Amino acid sequence: MASAGLEKELECSICLSLYTDPVTLRCGHNFCRVCIDQHLNTQEGSRAYSCPDCREEFRDRPELKKNITLCNVVENVQSTQSHQEEISGIRCTYCVDSPAPAVRSCLHCEASLCDQHLRVHSKGPEHVLTEPSTDLEKRKCPVHKKVLEYYCTEDSACICVSCSLAGEHRGHQVEMLDEASKNKKKKLKDVLWKLITKREKTEERVQSLEEQWGKAQEKASGDAKRVTALFIDIRRRLDYLEKEILSEISRQEKQRSLSLSDRIHKLEIKKDELSMNIRHIEELCKMSDPLTVLQDPDTGDLYDPEEEGDDEDTGGDDEDDEDTGEDDEDDRGVEFISKISHMLSDITRDGSVVFYMQDPADILLDVNSAHNNLLISDDLKTATWTDTRQNRPETAKRFQDNPQVISSRRFTSGRHYWDVEVGGSGFWSVGVCYPSIARRGPQSFIGDNNKSWCLNIGKSDRCSVIHDSEAIELSHEVSSNRFRIYLDYEAGQLSFYELCDPIRRLCTFKTFTTTFTEPLHAALWVFDDYIKIAETSAAQRHDGRR
Repeated sequence: MASAGLEKELECSICLSLYTDPVTLRCGHNFCRVCIDQHLNTQEGSRAYSCPDCREEFRDRPELKKNITLCNVVENVQSTQSHQEEISGIRCTYCVDSPAPAVRSCLHCEASLCDQHLRVHSKGPEHVLTEPSTDLEKRKCPVHKKVLEYYCTEDSACICVSCSLAGEHRGHQVEMLDEASKNKKKKLKDVLWKLITKREKTEERVQSLEEQWGKAQEKASGDAKRVTALFIDIRRRLDYLEKEILSEISRQEKQRSLSLSDRIHKLEIKKDELSMNIRHIEELCKMSDPLTVLQDPDTGDLYDPEEEGDDEDTGGDDEDDEDTGEDDEDDRGVEFISKISHMLSDITRDGSVVFYMQDPADILLDVNSAHNNLLISDDLKTATWTDTRQNRPETAKRFQDNPQVISSRRFTSGRHYWDVEVGGSGFWSVGVCYPSIARRGPQSFIGDNNKSWCLNIGKSDRCSVIHDSEAIELSHEVSSNRFRIYLDYEAGQLSFYELCDPIRRLCTFKTFTTTFTEPLHAALWVFDDYIKIAETSAAQRHDGRR
């Protein structure tokens, strides 16, 4: 029976009972899974979780790992206790007043004996002693009523001596019970070992699946938060766009109103002048004295056909003015629609969703392709120009005439992005290329062929994009030393971003075909400088604004 000290070590400090499905915290203390789960549940929403024994605090809810060894020890102790309790319930047959616990049973006498009666019990060979038992009839042959001493290996049955010599098992291969039991135990141990191994593998598989489940839940939660943040950002930008357009409409409406008001005022003055002239002419027309009519000093200036052109000074006649206003309004409406469409396109097209929804691609540089004037770092993340040529073997994969290197990873589908960091003292280019790009000659430079696309920047901080030897110089200077390359393989699209605040899209290539025609490798060219595949920060990973 397990010692009191061992039982104490196998007790859960929360329920004070033997462990049930014991699990271990990071601090090393063990508890029943149900007990520690309930304890941790009470700490939900608090500043931190803690161990009930040592009070060590955990920032996040600690992972509960099953203690397989402790679980096996507890099961063995419980099994031993159960067996001892079963035996301790059998009392001595010969004790009269207060029967003592039996330690052995005699199959011949069909009696159980305590220590005292066992000492005086007959030692004859017919008296077979066994573990204490209350059902001694099961230890005898049901046919001959003799003790079962042998085991028939052919029929897999326990038999007595009469069954072996004259009964139905006569002539069969038999073994003594102890020997047969040892053989069977040996086989059972082999089976037990296999079952234990299988159970451990099953438990490991369950633990692995639980970890995957937890990671999947964590990832889903993170994705949900990122998508929520993305749409909050989109709504913010849409609100800004709405305010900007409405402000522009209001500004133009005020400008138009002031212009129209001024023109109306001028026309009102002219109308008053015309009314005065009309009244004067009407009065002259009513006069009967011809001398008065002919000698009127203002008559010759009252109407001049050439004054028709003066309407332009006041905006022209009403009909022409109205037509001109409608045309202007139509032009402005088209301009607004075009501007809104362009800005909405920028919001939905610039790769923001990809940056939110996935991690950056893991890019490692292929040393076998590196030019011999490039040093490649041990982690395969940095290419540095050096005047000292490296003693790498000349192979068909290696760039011979341009200080370039490509990635070992290639892309054949999907959307991917990665970030690069550059020095500020030399020249460099970043982009992608097909594996069939030339490795020697002037057309091996990335961008100077139809098998590669690149962003190129020199010491002047002026940047250009190059494909098939055609360079397009971008209008603005870059201010950052970190850049992002975004690839949409199926769409045949490659974009370059400057990782400033906020992220700014520099340019987007679109292939003339519906998609790329070969796998793509990340490609780097550097002279008198270095380029590094950079780690992507959480802020840069989730900020897709231009």
